[in-house]
Amino acid sequence: MKLRTALSLGAAFASVPAPAFAQASTSLKAEAAASVDAKAKLVQEMVDSVFSFAEPGFQEFKTSEYLTGILEKNGFKITRGVAGIPTAWTATWGEGGPLIALGSDIDGLLGLSQTPGVPYLKPQVAGAPGHGEGHNSGMPLIVAAALAAKEVMVKHGIKGRLMLWPGVAEELLATKAYYVRSGLFKGVDASIFTHVGSGFGTGWGDMGNNGMVSVEYNFKGKTSHAAGAPWAGRSALDGVELMDIAWNMRREHLPVTQRSHYVITNGGGQPNIVPGDATVWYYFREQKFDTIRELYETGNTISEAAAKATGTTVTRRVLGYAAPNHGNRPLAEAAQKNIELVGMPKWTADDQAFAKAAQTANALKLKPLETEVGKISTPDTRGESMGGGSDDIGDIMWTVPTITIRFPSNVPSMIGHNVTSAIAMATPIAHKGAVAGAKAVAMTVLDIATTPKLVTEAKTYFTNVQTKEVKYDPVLTAEDKPAIWLNEKIMKEMRPEMEKYYYDPAKYPTYLDQLGIKYPTLTTTAPK
Repeated sequence: MKLRTALSLGAAFASVPAPAFAQASTSLKAEAAASVDAKAKLVQEMVDSVFSFAEPGFQEFKTSEYLTGILEKNGFKITRGVAGIPTAWTATWGEGGPLIALGSDIDGLLGLSQTPGVPYLKPQVAGAPGHGEGHNSGMPLIVAAALAAKEVMVKHGIKGRLMLWPGVAEELLATKAYYVRSGLFKGVDASIFTHVGSGFGTGWGDMGNNGMVSVEYNFKGKTSHAAGAPWAGRSALDGVELMDIAWNMRREHLPVTQRSHYVITNGGGQPNIVPGDATVWYYFREQKFDTIRELYETGNTISEAAAKATGTTVTRRVLGYAAPNHGNRPLAEAAQKNIELVGMPKWTADDQAFAKAAQTANALKLKPLETEVGKISTPDTRGESMGGGSDDIGDIMWTVPTITIRFPSNVPSMIGHNVTSAIAMATPIAHKGAVAGAKAVAMTVLDIATTPKLVTEAKTYFTNVQTKEVKYDPVLTAEDKPAIWLNEKIMKEMRPEMEKYYYDPAKYPTYLDQLGIKYPTLTTTAPK
C-alpha cells in the first residue's frame, strides 16, 4: 500500500520545517518510502507470522528463527545467543560510517491467546500465550526499515552500519540490562527502538515512567506433618505470607510514585504437609535510579525480617531490571519530522468499522482510528508523572543515544497487557501501521547516516544533558544471570497445539484468510 508517492512526499517535506542541522535529501527519503511500500506484502507476512507463533519471553525460538532467516537472505550477518540468551541475536550489515542500532520487542504474554480479526474475545488455544501487547508488529517494521535503508545506502554509496536486535522477554523486563552488561551496544552511535500503539510519534527527555527490579525470594523451612507434629516444622509459606503482609503494611508509607506487585509462585504441595520451600516473585517500580534501589533494599529487609520471625531462611535472585526511560532530543526531533512527513495510514471505512466493533464488544471507550500525527512529546507537554509502567529500553537509553518511535498498528482504547490488545494485531490496521512506522525509521536512519552533525548533537545531549548528573546505576550484580528457564514448561505443554495455528504465507494471502475470517467482522458477541 503506497501511503505517499515520491512526488507527494517531496511536497510534504517542503511543508515540514527542518531541524537546524542538515538532513538526508527529499529524494533519498522518497526512495526509502517507495522501498518500504514495495515490501508491504512482506510486512504483512511477518506481522501475521509472528502473531501466529505467539511465543512468550525466553521462548521466542520460532520467531527468532523466522526473522533471522529473512535478514540472512538479505545479506545480514547473524550472531545468535548473544548475552547468554538462546533466543537473542544481532543482525549486522555495512562498513564505515555511524553504527545505528534498530530494535523492537518480540515476546508475547501468558494466557492471552486470541483469534485475530474478531471483535469479541475468542482464544485460539485456551490458556496459551498470545500477542496481547502487539509485539508481533515491531520487528517486522524494523526489518522492513532496515532493508529499505540498506537498498538506498547501497545505491548511493552512503556509509553506515546497521545492527538489528530483538527485545527478548520484555514483558518480564529481563534482557536489555544483560545486553548492556555484555557490551552489545559498544560503539553504537545512535539507537532507534519502536513500540506499537494507536498513535504515531516520539518524544525526548525523562519519559515519566518507572524503572523496575524483578526479584524472586525463596524461603526455606522444615517440613513436618501439619496435623501430627506441626511444632516440628517451620513453614516457608509462613515466611512468604508474612513478607507479603509486611510489604502491604509498608505501602502506606511509600512514595505515591512507587508501584509494587507480587505473585506466590510456590506455596507448597498440599495442606497437611508443612511447606519446606516457598517462593514469591516481586516487581518493585520507582522513577529514579536511587529510589529504585531504595525500594528494592526495603523489600530485601522485609524478606529477611519475615524469615527471622518464622524461623526460616531466605535467599533472593534478580530476574530482571529496567531503567527509567529518557529519550534523546536531537534524534527525537529528527524522527518527528519524518513521522510528520509520512503521516498517518489511510484508514478505510472497514478499518474504522472494525475498530468501533472491537471497542463496543469489550465495553471500551469509542474512539476512531487516529488520522493526525501527534505533536512531539516533551517534558513540558507531558507534565508531572506520578509513576506507572516500565520498559527495559531504558537500559539502552542510558548507554547510547536512543529514542522510541510509537507506531499506529493497534486500535485506540485497547487495554495494554490484555487480550483486547491482540484483537487487531493481524489485521490491515496492524499491517498499515507497521508500514508507516518502517518509513519513518528508514528515513531517520538515512538522516543519521548522512548527517554527522546529528550524530554529534545526539552524543552531546547524551553527555552534557542526560548523563551530566545522573548515571546508569542498575542493581544487577556480576552473579545475576538471565532467567532463560522462564516459560519453558508452559511452552513445552502448549506448543504442539499452537503449532497447528502457525501461519503459512505460501498457501494463504493473509492469516485471516487461513483462519477463514472475513474482514471486517463486525459481530460484537461470540456466536452461540
